[in-house]
Amino acid sequence: MNPSDPSSTSRRHWLQGALTLGALGAAGLSSHANEAPAGKLQLKKGDVILFQGDSITDDGRDKGAMDANHGKALGRGYAAMASGQILFAHPDLELKCYNRGISGHKIPDLAARWDKDTVALKPAVLSILIGVNDLWHTFAFGNKYKATVEDYERGYRELIQRSQKEIPGVAIIICEPFTTRTSDDFKPLAGYREVSRKLAEEMKLPFVPFQSLFDEAVKAAPAEFWLWDGIHPSPAGHALMARQWREVVGI
Repeated sequence: MNPSDPSSTSRRHWLQGALTLGALGAAGLSSHANEAPAGKLQLKKGDVILFQGDSITDDGRDKGAMDANHGKALGRGYAAMASGQILFAHPDLELKCYNRGISGHKIPDLAARWDKDTVALKPAVLSILIGVNDLWHTFAFGNKYKATVEDYERGYRELIQRSQKEIPGVAIIICEPFTTRTSDDFKPLAGYREVSRKLAEEMKLPFVPFQSLFDEAVKAAPAEFWLWDGIHPSPAGHALMARQWREVVGI
């Protein structure tokens, strides 16, 4: 990018503005959900921060590396980027960051491994990004998955309630599933997005609006610059997600 190119300057200004406006909009939703002004999440010494989800969270993490703050264990994506920034900002707190996303997973898959991969880690902050596979697998891979958006809502609510019961005091962050694919197959993802937003509002949880973030991002650069296949983020897409996640969560 040439700094003297007016279009380059315009794109930089757009990104700065979009991040600020996106953060304010998300903070406004979070504020409404919590019936209080959005504020910084207060971390304590030794707190565990856990990222859960599918391949977008997984992003190539080494499943054999299970230690907190381990480079291979955190993968290459937004979870690793956000974790690195948080650890850098709070070296005195001895925080523990984990990534337990697994490629291809859906709500039932999370539920099946929740005790081992979530409850056992006792996170103070639990971030969940799930949903695209809950739709995708209904029309891909032989159409063997028959669950509906109603099943997604029911299972997601149960997962949140289970977490609140079994991990007292946990701060749960709901992340919006997203895509830049425009085919008819992916149009129903709007319903899954609405469920994630609805649950965040209903349960007074912070909500990270990733879809609107990428909807704005494609105005500055082609969709494949951010999501290389319309679903999985590029390095730039992950960096945008990490920034937005931290802005909304307040870390």
